[in-house]
Amino acid sequence: MVDQLNDIINGCLKGDRICQEQLYTMFSTRMFGLCLQYADNQDDAADILQEGFIKVFRKLGQFGGKGSFEGWIRRIMINTALERYRSQVRLYPLTDNMVKKDDIVQEEVFEKLSASDLIRLVQDLPPRYRMVFNLYAIEGYSHKEIGEMMGITVGTSKSNLSRARDILQQKVKQYFDTSEHIIREK
Repeated sequence: MVDQLNDIINGCLKGDRICQEQLYTMFSTRMFGLCLQYADNQDDAADILQEGFIKVFRKLGQFGGKGSFEGWIRRIMINTALERYRSQVRLYPLTDNMVKKDDIVQEEVFEKLSASDLIRLVQDLPPRYRMVFNLYAIEGYSHKEIGEMMGITVGTSKSNLSRARDILQQKVKQYFDTSEHIIREK
């Protein structure tokens, strides 16, 4: 597998379209899932994926072979999503009634959600909260790293993560309240 990947990478470096297609096929499904975490919808995720792979092919010569190649591609996709976020920053006013601290959702509730439901709930977060949530909770970046990537302070990163968690908890509660209501009506 490693030799095959190296052959494909070398072919891509030479401009071989078949190798480019093979590289895309090898990683596009996993990277689309990653892009979907940062996008508002599937169309935006597809755009991030396309822009990201264009960068992958352009910067392929910069991959030094240190670390995982998939991790390198992943980093490019995240940076592409961040660039897209920065270019489309939209501020969503949040009111205090959107999030109530009293409504704490138990951890086991998240286990009952399907992956697609959870992705949909995360996609509904305002972009800045979704970005911080994904970078911290899913990618494992520190608040300092997130601050540097997004051009915000560590305190703002922590605050955005807290608000994202609060909003997600409220959305999960609403989701289950609605689901239980629908089940009772049947």
